[in-house]
Amino acid sequence: MKTRLHDLTVAAKPNYSNWVSKKFIAGPGILALLFLGASFALPFLLIFVLFFGLVGAYFAYAWVRFSAAGGNVQQRVLGLVLARLDWDGRGQALDIGCGNGPLTIKLAQRYPAARVTGIDFWGKNWDYSQGVCEANARLEGVEANIRFQKASAADLPFPDETFDLAVSNLVFHEVGSASDKRAVLREALRVVKKGGKFVFQDLFLWESLYGEADDLLAAVRSWGITHVEFVKTCDEPFIPSLLKLPFMIGKIAILYGEK
Repeated sequence: MKTRLHDLTVAAKPNYSNWVSKKFIAGPGILALLFLGASFALPFLLIFVLFFGLVGAYFAYAWVRFSAAGGNVQQRVLGLVLARLDWDGRGQALDIGCGNGPLTIKLAQRYPAARVTGIDFWGKNWDYSQGVCEANARLEGVEANIRFQKASAADLPFPDETFDLAVSNLVFHEVGSASDKRAVLREALRVVKKGGKFVFQDLFLWESLYGEADDLLAAVRSWGITHVEFVKTCDEPFIPSLLKLPFMIGKIAILYGEK
């Protein structure tokens, strides 16, 4: 009976997952052990043991720091998007690449009069799903004004100027179907109404993906955007130095403004 009660308690908590999948910890760990076994016959393989051991240890560290027990960096980075919101909460909002729905749900909680849509491709490489999103919305008491649907950020299934607000957090660079990440950004802006607001956080400082910041801003303005601001968020003091590597969150910045 105790086990059943415990299971119900666990199930009653929203599941937003960790940005670091445990396979990034387990995979290198297993490889390190395999090379360790082989190194007794071939000592030079200890180089691979060290390499994969360090990779696994780094991702384990990142997992801990992103978690609530390790500083809650994941939620605090998400909070940087919320901090830039300047919207009256009237109309429709879109969260692009919602994962397990934390940002979508925060929008619904903050703007109870709004209709909020969360889209994601929910690929098998991630520990996210539409079912978990919907369960989280129910547990948070906001399922009435939220809907989730499967869609690609590279080809949003909405007409031009559908939404009064669009947000996204660390998604655009992950869209594998689009080699041009600026095109993903432009697609996100396409569905924002004239006069609508947007807040997007991504690896905008990674020049191989987006080019120089000034050029990126010039491109956004050339798409007919009335006002756009650029904020370098990777320098936030709560982000540990080891998480500021380029492939982690060392290149994050926010683009926000009004169409």
